[in-house]
Amino acid sequence: MLPRLESIKQARLKIGLTQQKLASLTGVSTSMINQIESGRCQPSYSTARKIFEVLWSLESQSAMKAGDICSKEVVKLKTTDTLHDAIKKMQDMSISQVPVFDENEVVGLATEDGIVKHLVDNDETQRKKIRLLDIMDPRPPIVDYETPVKTLVSLIRYSKCVLVSKQSKIVGIITASDTLKIIE
Repeated sequence: MLPRLESIKQARLKIGLTQQKLASLTGVSTSMINQIESGRCQPSYSTARKIFEVLWSLESQSAMKAGDICSKEVVKLKTTDTLHDAIKKMQDMSISQVPVFDENEVVGLATEDGIVKHLVDNDETQRKKIRLLDIMDPRPPIVDYETPVKTLVSLIRYSKCVLVSKQSKIVGIITASDTLKIIE
């Protein structure tokens, strides 16, 4: 079953397509597209299907990618940093998780939840000695820069964040708050 014909104009405008361009891509006249969009014409099922297939194809090509919504400035910690270092960095930057690197490789994640577990058991002097290597959470998922945003929703639900890579280099991070960009 196809969507309602009234959605053609909305879908076309969403992907920035003119009536003329849609007409040429579907083999239908510009006049016919105009009449369908204005409700003055009821196309055959095959014509309507052809129009929707072109719109769906173009929409999937222009869909937002991980690289479009990620925060490009990735705050990092090292495995040799301490619990105290992590707390300070997270407070200074107002963030709730920070990836932990061993040189250029992501090996874990420092999170508010993980840190809180260790605050109860350790005093100030101990916090300055505990290395992140010993208390960090597992490494977050890493996705390619071109990964469609739609595939990230479930990852964000189960992970504190998702790192974005381009040519094997971490270039961004996506947190739950970044996913709000999808809604806008």
